[in-house]
Amino acid sequence: MSVLVTGVAGFVGSHVARALLARGEAVVGVDNFSDYYDPILKFARLKTLREDKGFTFLEADIADREAMLALAQKHGDLDRVVHLAAQPGIRHSMVDPYIYVQTNVMGHLVMLELARGLITRKEGGLKHFVYASSSSVYGGNRKLPFAIDDRVDRPVSLYAATKRADELMTETYSHLYGMAATGLRYFTVYGPWGRPDMSPYIFAKAIHEGRTIELNHLGFIKRDYSYIDDIVAGTLAVLDKPPAEASHRVYNLGAARSEDIVHVISLFEKALGREAKVELRPGEPGDMQETAADITDTTRDFGWTPKVTVEQGIPLFVDWFKSYNRL
Repeated sequence: MSVLVTGVAGFVGSHVARALLARGEAVVGVDNFSDYYDPILKFARLKTLREDKGFTFLEADIADREAMLALAQKHGDLDRVVHLAAQPGIRHSMVDPYIYVQTNVMGHLVMLELARGLITRKEGGLKHFVYASSSSVYGGNRKLPFAIDDRVDRPVSLYAATKRADELMTETYSHLYGMAATGLRYFTVYGPWGRPDMSPYIFAKAIHEGRTIELNHLGFIKRDYSYIDDIVAGTLAVLDKPPAEASHRVYNLGAARSEDIVHVISLFEKALGREAKVELRPGEPGDMQETAADITDTTRDFGWTPKVTVEQGIPLFVDWFKSYNRL
């Protein structure tokens, strides 16, 4: 049987696909090489995956109904879906809101329809539909850490609203069609092959080049930085344990530690051997000032706990950053 991984050339998707292949799974990967950031990084991630005989790749947009349903018909042995493709970026959602609805809402709906088709097959069928939600759904909540039972009806960005919409649509499909589904609210994921639009890459690049890092909220920012290996381990633990009865669940995947951004930057300074230049600025619309994951339910149900601290993970990221950029 095979696992479908969408967003397979993306940061989390490529790591998840690599882990699945390493344990002997057959993986069908989908990506459209969006130019939201330089696709060269995506091609490089995909290159190592294509070297594995168990990997099959299709370049396609998840919002393309015909392409996705044709994929499901061609690969009749698909029994699990890890849907990670999405349009990321909170601030960009204020620049181009349409692409967020197209990819994160319409694309998610198409994937749900694909999954519904797998459920109704005479043989095999769909065992589990796992998809990426986001810690952004917690929006304006001030209670920390964020728990899965907290309110999620006050998003502060369109990106967050689209990810919450994904959760609601999946709940509906699970109810209507008996779909075993799990949404994962990822907290700030970082590590080798990380996205260049995210703070770890931005910090490393700015410090190396001697450019100024702009910190919103006058630097009073805390984030739950989650190392990629921990996130992959959590994702696979969830994938391997679908709900006993066809239903929809949501879990947090994060480090369960809220790191002061100033401390994080100091770790980059140490790893790069250079001092950061910092400019303090007020907050911007859509920003969340602090995030922290309550992973009590995740640990209880899957035995998963994060292992890599920022003190360990940031040097590992910097090592990759130097190697990838030939510094």
